[in-house]
Amino acid sequence: MINREIIEYIKLTSAKMPVISITGPRQSGKTTLAKMCFPHYDYVNLENPDVLEEAKSDPRLFLTRFRTGLILDEIQLFGNERKGSCCFRTGLILDEIQRFPELFSYVQTISDEHNRTGEFILTGSQNFLLSAKISQSLAGRVFVAHLLPFSISELKSADFPMEDYADYILKGFYPRIYDKDIEPNLFYPSYIQTYTERDLRQIVNVSNSFLFQKFMRLAAGRIGQLLNYNNIASELGVDLKTVKSWFSILETSFIIFFLQPHHQNFSKRLIKTPKLYFYDTGLVCSLLGIREKEDLESHWAKGSLFENMIIADLMKNYWNCVKIPPLYFWRDNTGNEIDCLIDETNKIKSVEIKSSTTISADFFKGLKFYKNLNETTIPFLIYGGEENKIRKEAKIVAWNNSKTL
Repeated sequence: MINREIIEYIKLTSAKMPVISITGPRQSGKTTLAKMCFPHYDYVNLENPDVLEEAKSDPRLFLTRFRTGLILDEIQLFGNERKGSCCFRTGLILDEIQRFPELFSYVQTISDEHNRTGEFILTGSQNFLLSAKISQSLAGRVFVAHLLPFSISELKSADFPMEDYADYILKGFYPRIYDKDIEPNLFYPSYIQTYTERDLRQIVNVSNSFLFQKFMRLAAGRIGQLLNYNNIASELGVDLKTVKSWFSILETSFIIFFLQPHHQNFSKRLIKTPKLYFYDTGLVCSLLGIREKEDLESHWAKGSLFENMIIADLMKNYWNCVKIPPLYFWRDNTGNEIDCLIDETNKIKSVEIKSSTTISADFFKGLKFYKNLNETTIPFLIYGGEENKIRKEAKIVAWNNSKTL
């Protein structure tokens, strides 16, 4: 089993907060992670119709009938003496809690009454904390963790390192692919069909799943590009409101994310439209019909897929440390651009991303331009090669070492 880098953060925080939420896309390993972190907790899955019906019939009774507090195991009481040392805290893991959102209010009430840490572990394949009602119920009571598919560093530390980045792009990063050795060409079409025909209907009633899959393919063809709602609406033959709603659905269910433009000083002539990326490149390849490495090598989206993989990996590195990713891009209206800005405290790292395995002087053009605007920036070039180097223009980082930034 591949170790997840976020585990220790979740364990530590469970001793401080009453509620822990683990959200992320379906099949990212949330249930496995919760059970690994809290092996003595009761577990219920609201995907089970019987369990869901029981929860709906009497939510409070449903929650309070499970063990809470401490299990004292192999402890013998002799007067005021205790012999033995096995003491386990326990609580309740509520899996796929988005199936019954009304349960959040009861979780909040019971956690307030008990005043215990780590009592409830909530998992779900939707970012349910985006809901104002839910976030208000759990404000100040919940620790939020986002579990995404594997990062490159997680796979490198296990038995799945790959020398060619094209293998990672095609295979993607979902745990089941590696755990069960499933061919991506079998996994992703099933994943897409399940998402559009079952999971999607839990979020909103999309009557035409075929049209929504076409929408997903159009979105996949625009990774790394400025988002243009009107263009996509026109191609689909639907209204602008529908397209915006569908993008919101993809974002809420951790299929896509938006990289926002960075606006700190320098110029008023800056692009203010976000860029579109997917959390998993294997899913993008499936949507674009890329099946083999030979297809990828000659595909027009190869560079965009490499850029998507690197930026998604940077996102994972921050979320795995329970930090909000300070990632942006920068572009002015004359075409000068930086693929990624990492805006950390008191420093900005400017990052160019190139899929080529050889380095060209032209790769540093954007970095030089931005350096003239912000002389304190720290420039990096992430490329498709395997060697880390230092040049006067930038620090050069191999594609599988992005965690070193």
